[in-house]
Amino acid sequence: MRAQWLEDRQADLIPVEYFHVVFTLPEEIAAIAYQNKDVVYESLFHATAETLRTIAADPKHLGAEIGFIALLHTWGQNLLHHPHLHCVVPGGGLSADGERWVSCRPGFFLPVRVLSRLFRRLFLEKLQTAFDGGHLRFFNALEPLQAPAAFARYLAPVRQAEWVVYAKPPFGGPQHVLEYLGRYTHRVAISNHRLISFVDGKVRFRWKDYRHESRQKVMCLDAQEFIRRFLLHVLPGGFQRIRHYGFLANRYRAVKLARCRQFLDAPAPAAILAHVPLDYRDRYEQLTGKSLRDCPQCGRGHMVCIETFLPGALPRAPPRVHT
Repeated sequence: MRAQWLEDRQADLIPVEYFHVVFTLPEEIAAIAYQNKDVVYESLFHATAETLRTIAADPKHLGAEIGFIALLHTWGQNLLHHPHLHCVVPGGGLSADGERWVSCRPGFFLPVRVLSRLFRRLFLEKLQTAFDGGHLRFFNALEPLQAPAAFARYLAPVRQAEWVVYAKPPFGGPQHVLEYLGRYTHRVAISNHRLISFVDGKVRFRWKDYRHESRQKVMCLDAQEFIRRFLLHVLPGGFQRIRHYGFLANRYRAVKLARCRQFLDAPAPAAILAHVPLDYRDRYEQLTGKSLRDCPQCGRGHMVCIETFLPGALPRAPPRVHT
């Protein structure tokens, strides 16, 4: 599934600088989000998309229709609840009349302070609309927020605070975008390589402490607490955590990407792996340069399929070795 998705994204890449913009919800909103995941996460997607498209379309900034991929992550390195949206954005877009490509300044996409202020306003408007419509639920320590006056008081400091929107350094090029997407799109809250041990009912894992210069540390949690933190990040059933907007939206992608390539004088992508039925592991390696067959520990051994058997069936006995 991931390999096929990456193959489709490779066909979407255009020869321009790509930017990585992250929109983060404050802790007070994250608490509401945990009890109202579907409503708040939807609002996060909509507010982010509206923010990027509105500021990009403003002639004072870019004056163009942009396209981008948005990826929802709900975790921090310590597995606590930390909802944020990663956006991968080509550096430019189609002019308002659709007749030319408008490039952003080299190394600069859009002003993050302007993005942050509009994002805060749009998101809080959507959250208030959800509250007024009776679509939010509150439990335990947040139960008093069911009263409109208490809800307003709770949000008052958040309305004045600066919300975190930041732009990471631009990707090195379209291929680096694909490498990033290969690592971060179809992942869960913690990957196997960060797990160190499970001994005496305690789980030890590596994490980066971003508050202290991204220092590498080891955390030790009781198994129940580890599982609790992991389950914080289970999404509502059917929720789509990867979405496409602007000229990359599914409805318009083929036509508008063709226009972008025309204005950029870029050739249409060759049919990728045409008529060559590759195993998903081979396709993934061809797209990202990373092998799913190599042993994650030594990097030299290779995974080999010995047998495939149906659910509930037992594997056959291993062959007896004669000495």
